[in-house]
Amino acid sequence: MTDATIDSMKDEHWMRRALELAARAVSEDDEIPVGAIVVSPEGEVIGEGWNRNIAEHDPSAHAEIVAMRRAGQALGNHRLVGCTLYVTLEPCAMCAMAVVHARVARVVYGATDPKTGAAGSVFDLLADPRHNHRVEVTGGVLAEEAGMRLTNYFRGKRGKSPL
Repeated sequence: MTDATIDSMKDEHWMRRALELAARAVSEDDEIPVGAIVVSPEGEVIGEGWNRNIAEHDPSAHAEIVAMRRAGQALGNHRLVGCTLYVTLEPCAMCAMAVVHARVARVVYGATDPKTGAAGSVFDLLADPRHNHRVEVTGGVLAEEAGMRLTNYFRGKRGKSPL
């Protein structure tokens, strides 16, 4: 088995965990189904979260921010050097810049966000050469499942049956 195959299997494993958290966003808080986890360089989950901005009345409580806050608390540091952030939806500009400031090494996301994505689809903030920190990005991991969860959530809000 090649290193690339092993990395791909790890990415799918962690994205499945992020998808479980996305499901909790809906079932526990009726929030948009986005989940995120932060994995340390040693391969341990040090932070996880799901969208909480409605429940917490906090416009910054996106899944990525919640997971990074918890990771920072776990490490006792605002820097998440060497860590990987897994998130079911491509980060927005706010979350992308938080990733850069936290010095996250890598972002792995599921579905692209054609309206506000900031990891390459609409904006490419994570690769902007003006930053003094570069973030490796892998997109499209379990994208179909992540995208379908989002689609069905919004269909449900509009009174339509799931696809």
